Amino acid sequence: MNYIKVESGSFLEFNMKSITIHGIDTDLDKKIAEKAAEIGLSQNRTVKFILQNSLISDKKASKRESFSDLFGKWTNVEKEDFNKKISDLEIVNESDWKK
Repeated sequence: MNYIKVESGSFLEFNMKSITIHGIDTDLDKKIAEKAAEIGLSQNRTVKFILQNSLISDKKASKRESFSDLFGKWTNVEKEDFNKKISDLEIVNESDWKK
């Protein structure tokens, strides 16, 4: 069993299953690694993400996905690059606010 400590200081018990997948070929392994890098998750979380999206229907997520080609998504690398490019906009120049 696994336990998680909650704010009150008590512990909640939870049971999470683990599986092992044997015989993953090189091409599939490469695709999983590429997808993980694309969405900025570990390979394990990427596989769980793919399985959840494939097996568990979420109507809201499905609706959002149907419009993703119109507004796109950023990878973590793209997000970090964007934040670096706009970092100088976070600097407050006190003289700009004086009369």
